[in-house]
Amino acid sequence: MSGWGYGNYYTPSVPRRVKGGVKSQTKRGAFGQSWWAKRWVSVLESFNIGARLQRGRSYARGGQVASIEISEGLVTAKVQGSRKTPYSVIIKIKTLSKTEWGQIASALTGQAFFIAKLLSGQMPENIEDVFKEVKLSLFPDKLKDIDTDCSCPDWSNPCKHIAAVYYLLGEEFDRDPFLIFKLRGMDRDELLEIMDVSVSSNEIAQDEYLMEPDEEPEVGAIFPPEPLPCDPESFWRHAKTSGANYSEVSIPTIPAVQARRLGSFPLWRGQDNFFELLDQVYSKASIVGLEIFLGESGADTAIK
Repeated sequence: MSGWGYGNYYTPSVPRRVKGGVKSQTKRGAFGQSWWAKRWVSVLESFNIGARLQRGRSYARGGQVASIEISEGLVTAKVQGSRKTPYSVIIKIKTLSKTEWGQIASALTGQAFFIAKLLSGQMPENIEDVFKEVKLSLFPDKLKDIDTDCSCPDWSNPCKHIAAVYYLLGEEFDRDPFLIFKLRGMDRDELLEIMDVSVSSNEIAQDEYLMEPDEEPEVGAIFPPEPLPCDPESFWRHAKTSGANYSEVSIPTIPAVQARRLGSFPLWRGQDNFFELLDQVYSKASIVGLEIFLGESGADTAIK
């Protein structure tokens, strides 16, 4: 078996560097922040593949995954190992049938809390209970529900290359909570269409009684929508006002709010965390912007 030397001592191979590979934004600690992302990662870690998990995390953080393609019930990826040609990874998820999705839609119909969460782009934490009511599971709960394959010579399945893709999918779940719906055979909009939901998402999402007890409001709820000016001069410089009265001008407590509303980039390929860099830019620019607004000297120099 490749990788074994004299005395059955295994020498770990060194992967070739990948330029512009898909890279994890979690530099340390657990992958996935949301409960649904953690549930996905827990499926991988239940396989007990030992040190391959650690190697998979290193591959994910090092950008060794060259590409990922996601479709209904299928994930294909290219992962660069120590050989010249990247390995091909295939992850097949057992999809639910149209009839089964119809049962789920019937169970969800009429439940305002679930509809509100789905419309506002959130995954209700107890939605798995609805799946259990109709004797189904949102996440794969059996080994036969997941079929994985890699073209590498490692006898273990899943191997470190499959593990790396798994971890990156966990982060993608944080960005798009309904990716698990797609992998199970139906996206969120299709489900809402089956449920015949036609209520405005804004109207439902803003109903206070739909929030769970002690639930913290989203960033978008703290800062109401701010329409952008249509006039180019106003957009790039400042709005023309006559006799405007500014009672208070301050630096925003949360930087890059508008960008955060859009969410993270899918399958990030940059070397650094996008929002960490953006926070630095916004924080410095806010100070300079405030100085310019207040007419303090040195602001023009600070911009340069």
